[in-house]
Amino acid sequence: MQAVVIAVVTSLASIIRSRLALQIEILALRHQLAVYQRTGHRPQLQPVDRLLWAWLSRRWAAWREAIVIVQPRTVISWQRQRFRDYWTRLSRQGTRGRPAVAPEIRELIRTMSTANPSWGSPRIMAELRKLGIAVAKSTVEKYRVRRSTPPSPTWRTFLATHAKDLVSVDFFTVATVRFEILFVLIILAHDRRRIQHFNITAHPSAAWTAQQVVQAFPWETAPRYLLRDRDGVYGADFRQRVASMGIKEVLTAARSPWQSPHVERVIGSIRRECLDHVVVLHERHLRRLLSPKTSVELGTAQSERWYET
Repeated sequence: MQAVVIAVVTSLASIIRSRLALQIEILALRHQLAVYQRTGHRPQLQPVDRLLWAWLSRRWAAWREAIVIVQPRTVISWQRQRFRDYWTRLSRQGTRGRPAVAPEIRELIRTMSTANPSWGSPRIMAELRKLGIAVAKSTVEKYRVRRSTPPSPTWRTFLATHAKDLVSVDFFTVATVRFEILFVLIILAHDRRRIQHFNITAHPSAAWTAQQVVQAFPWETAPRYLLRDRDGVYGADFRQRVASMGIKEVLTAARSPWQSPHVERVIGSIRRECLDHVVVLHERHLRRLLSPKTSVELGTAQSERWYET
């Protein structure tokens, strides 16, 4: 008896299943016909049409044989896209990740990393905390400026560090009323832009110039570097005396006064403020004009300024 009941139920289920499959097939064919009638020769599917075929692909096993307007792989790609869209909407609900970093803080991180190339992310993060700005290390790593070469200080820092070890030496000429040529030696210290020593002669030589350097830096106060041009007055005696003092000479290129700008600027100031409006009589007169004490007595404050600039 039980076997008979099972057989009857199975046969009824097969009849119902076959009628359901037939109805679904009819629905699929009519839908495709409606799409053709609606859009013409080239079918254009709407989101509702895609949703219907995505549902049929999950409920009806023979859907591949019935579909004509699109390829089966297209329907499968629709279903996958729906799956991705579904989980994208779920993941975007609520608060997403950490709050955005303000543009001012990003620019501050870039500025600090550029101005201080030796600072790492922990140092920048600590400096920001001193300003009351709390950021994570990963944030600093993201926005700080990275370099492909090892960190290097700025030119301003480099020159300020080496200025105390650098002096410049140069000559300029002055014509007297008798058409004699006097040579003025200027030794300029770069750290304070102060004239360390000056002297005047009508017959410059290497030995005389070397003696002026000794007078300018007595008692082991010699600088490390001396910047000069390639004038022939800096002969063997000068080079030997400078080397014995532990000074390393730095030579500028030929016909390139711009490579020694500080002493050239001082010489220009001396000419404009002291000599352009005076006729020099002789060496003693020129020495008196270039003396800062005499400049104060004459009331020429600008002349004293070049001496200590």
